[in-house]
Amino acid sequence: MLCELVAKGQIRRGLFDYIVDCPDMAMKAKPGQFLHVLCGGDTYLRRPISICDVIENRLVRFIFEVRGKGTKELARAKEGDRLDILGPLGNSFDISFSDETVESSSSVPEGDIVLIGGGIGIFPLLYLSKSLPKKPKILLGFRDAESMALVREFSKSCEDVFIASDDGSVGHKGFVTDLLKNSIESGNKIERIYTCGPKPMMKIVAETAVSNGINCQVSMEERMGCGVGACVTCTCTLKDGSRKRVCKDGPIFNASEVDFDG
Repeated sequence: MLCELVAKGQIRRGLFDYIVDCPDMAMKAKPGQFLHVLCGGDTYLRRPISICDVIENRLVRFIFEVRGKGTKELARAKEGDRLDILGPLGNSFDISFSDETVESSSSVPEGDIVLIGGGIGIFPLLYLSKSLPKKPKILLGFRDAESMALVREFSKSCEDVFIASDDGSVGHKGFVTDLLKNSIESGNKIERIYTCGPKPMMKIVAETAVSNGINCQVSMEERMGCGVGACVTCTCTLKDGSRKRVCKDGPIFNASEVDFDG
């Protein structure tokens, strides 16, 4: 589908913020899904980019970092250009909270909903934070103060925002997973965790959640080819030994099922 690029911003060097006009995609999009974008130039493979937000059921926002030839070409697009995009693709975060005491498939959870993001993994959490039945708490991990992004927007959609940085230039000095462990040790009741970011970070989040009996969903990232499950390039391993396609069976999986060492 050809979608007009209606707004182009640059958050920091190499990090671009795009908004495209595509009502059909916007109406169908769910938190955690992704777009498969044809970058242009002589790049032929599409690039998977998470949906960051949906605006007024018409506009879709995505943020990407220039990492190679394809994203470098995509960064050259200008407002008014029409981008070739497939989407929304993949499954989505489960945001239903069942309660056997009420005749409804969804209710407001008593405990905290916690979102944990690291690096560019924070971007799909914005739309998720706006879609949950109550405001979540969010834990964000960055390299340093200069690499921070979307903190002001998360402060509007979340109950609390906690930040960790590798160098201690902002927030807690250390890993964002430290914040999760500190919260649990402090006795805070966590109903569910949603996480997206580097695999080592998500592995620790998953292990912490499972060991404390907390439902946790992870957004996996693997290199993709077709984006629709045909080429079987983007597989991840589950603990039962099976392999699942991140683009088709995911990218969202239950943390207890994923073999992060596989």
